[in-house]
Amino acid sequence: MSAALHEHRSAMRFRQIEVFHAVYTTGSISAAARALHVSQPSVSKVLHHTQQQLGLELFRLVRGRLVATDEAHELFIEVSEVFSRLTSLQKTVGNLRGLASGRIRLAVVPSLGLHIAPLAIARFRERHPDISFDVQTLHHDALFQALYERSCDIAIAYDPPTHPRMKRRDIDTGELMLLFRTGALPGVGEHVSLRILDGQDLVGLTTGGPVGELLNRELRRQGVEVNEVVSNQTFYIAAELARHGVGMAVVDEFTARAGTDPATSHRPFSPPLRFKVQYVHLEDRPPSEAARRFLTVFAKTLRDARAAGALPR
Repeated sequence: MSAALHEHRSAMRFRQIEVFHAVYTTGSISAAARALHVSQPSVSKVLHHTQQQLGLELFRLVRGRLVATDEAHELFIEVSEVFSRLTSLQKTVGNLRGLASGRIRLAVVPSLGLHIAPLAIARFRERHPDISFDVQTLHHDALFQALYERSCDIAIAYDPPTHPRMKRRDIDTGELMLLFRTGALPGVGEHVSLRILDGQDLVGLTTGGPVGELLNRELRRQGVEVNEVVSNQTFYIAAELARHGVGMAVVDEFTARAGTDPATSHRPFSPPLRFKVQYVHLEDRPPSEAARRFLTVFAKTLRDARAAGALPR
């Protein structure tokens, strides 16, 4: 970026950056106004003032359409980074203002949000009806950002990566299981070898996080080649696809147990493919007493779910 444009960017106020970003990304004044929940004249006024202040023509009207200029394209590269940081800062400030005792803000990976987390919350609230929850499901790559922005206080995931500003604590362990249509594997025992997948149709994961990496690493180590017929991002979608006969799926044990019915079966692998279930928090923000008590209930809910599904279907 040129030094002149860098100086222009530095001189822009957040409202100007916000309006420019909205107009650039939506392509029109009217769409930007809707995105910002303001009037069209308000957007036009801020944009006009910004162009005058910067001495730049950022947009031209061509055949009735608003077209970004070369200067706008160059400015957007750095403005988008500033916009992202300022938006994150606003979220953090808002979350800090909204902090209140008696509220647990929890993030879990999607497969734990399907059955385990709701059951644990229900059990906890039976004993502590004065505690409220804010729950979100996030993939591994979004957990750290949620903690940074303080949109959650604790995050529960499978083998979350290490980070210098984060603390990890064990809750329990889990293992991967094979989910398949009942009858697809005649005479199958209580455990299966990973090699049973060789040449089989498999529902794969595009972003399986550490657990997906665990599976792919083991497939490569054993030289097992699968036919990936569908790729998706979550275990529970993989389970649904397996239930409908699209292909077999390798999912975490909690998704497998929650997703089985008379038409679907699941089996653990031998040797087992295990992972840790851990909670993460900011190093300088340990869990509250209420959160620690909830984590105890969550751990017991995991154990109960495993015990209830101890006998494979």
